[in-house]
Amino acid sequence: MEDRLQQFLDGVFAPYGDFPAKADVTKELLANLQERYRDYKTQGKSDQEAYQATIDSFGDVGEIMDHVPHKQPDEQASEESRKEPSVHKLVKEAVRTARSSRSKFSYTNLTQTDLADSDLRDADFSCSALEGAVFDRSNLTGARFRAAAIKGGSFKNTNLTEASFIASDTQNADFTNANLQAAVFRAGAFRGATFAHATLGGATFAQCDLSGVSFNSLDLTGVMFDSTSLRRTTFDKAVLKNVSFKRSEVKHANFDGAKMDKITYALLKGAKANLENVTIE
Repeated sequence: MEDRLQQFLDGVFAPYGDFPAKADVTKELLANLQERYRDYKTQGKSDQEAYQATIDSFGDVGEIMDHVPHKQPDEQASEESRKEPSVHKLVKEAVRTARSSRSKFSYTNLTQTDLADSDLRDADFSCSALEGAVFDRSNLTGARFRAAAIKGGSFKNTNLTEASFIASDTQNADFTNANLQAAVFRAGAFRGATFAHATLGGATFAQCDLSGVSFNSLDLTGVMFDSTSLRRTTFDKAVLKNVSFKRSEVKHANFDGAKMDKITYALLKGAKANLENVTIE
């Protein structure tokens, strides 16, 4: 399957020819696609189904190329200028003072970086390494996380209104008390993620793995779960009004003590969800 995924990447990048970062970019994306393929296989998909779902989650290569350098470095540049900056020491102070919109941190190693209490509105973290990064109490309104590695990231009390997480690994991430209104989560892995006391009104989860995730006691009004794995996902005492579960595995989820409107109840009932202890309002 690695060869097949590599052929897919070779095909989508072929129109762009050779560029300085091509080897690094395709290597990173290949690793991301392989992990996503394995996730789909663990969901019970066949080889072909897992492959198709993986490439469907890839997104727009043109958007990725917007953030890739296309020019060779200046031959006269000093060796020191070619070195990668020490982001662990400098990035937090830099983002504190950066106020311009659409700040770009794509293709950046920010592993374990402390970005708490920062203004990161409309920031772009596409294809970045963010494992263990801390964004607590930061403003990430409209931020983009495409094909980012965010495993174990912390977003406690963070404003993520209208943020997007596309094809990102967000396992074990902590969204406690986060504002996720109208946020979009697509083709992501969220096993072990925490959403305690989060605000999720109008959020969208599409083609995501939410296995074992707890939405207990949350107000999920207007949330959409589309083609999403909900094995052992719990909605105990949650408020489910105007919620969509299109093509999602609701029969494997727990709705004990949930409150829902008649339409949501009917849709879940038709999908064979266990609704023995719910309240219809």
